[in-house]
Amino acid sequence: ENKILVAQRPLLIVANKTATLVCNYTYNGTGKEFRASLHKGTDSAVEVCFISWNMTKISSNSNKEFNCQGIHDKDKVIFNLWNMSASQTDIYFCKIEAMYPPPYVYNEKSNGTVIHVKVFFVLFLKETPIQTQEPQSAIPLWIMVTVTGVLAFYSMLITAVFINYWQKSKKNMYHQSDYMNMTPRHPPYQKNKGYPSYAPTRDYTAYRS
Repeated sequence: ENKILVAQRPLLIVANKTATLVCNYTYNGTGKEFRASLHKGTDSAVEVCFISWNMTKISSNSNKEFNCQGIHDKDKVIFNLWNMSASQTDIYFCKIEAMYPPPYVYNEKSNGTVIHVKVFFVLFLKETPIQTQEPQSAIPLWIMVTVTGVLAFYSMLITAVFINYWQKSKKNMYHQSDYMNMTPRHPPYQKNKGYPSYAPTRDYTAYRS
């Protein structure tokens, strides 16, 4: 009796988005042309990829939603899958068919393999250097320079005005101290002849030659 039996591992954990599913099979018939396919889902509704071969030729194809390639090696078929996503976690079944010569034979549905795709989220934390900001003055530097310049200018102006005023005051004091006493003076012998008592006695000897 022509019969095909398939054995699969029950669980396959995928950590790097790459899976290798091995479908071991036994066949006691006389078939010369075979087809092996990988199906996804409990009802095997989605064919992921397939491979067919005979005595001289091998061909394979993959569903556009999967990255899959089948390889035949004696009594087993190896399905390689890569770039898998977490949404592709499901149960997968291997199907082996003896296409030619008749009679057509295929295996009974096996227990399948659960492919669990793990996706690791790696957070790259960018270290932000802590910047120490120097305390800034409440008054900007240019304002302080301007105020200092104005104060210096006014200080010099006030000093110049004060010096000028002091020099003028000193000159006026010098002129006021250098004058001739023009108060009328009376002769000594006419002291009591009607001259005011405040008028000092004039000394005529100063005018003698």
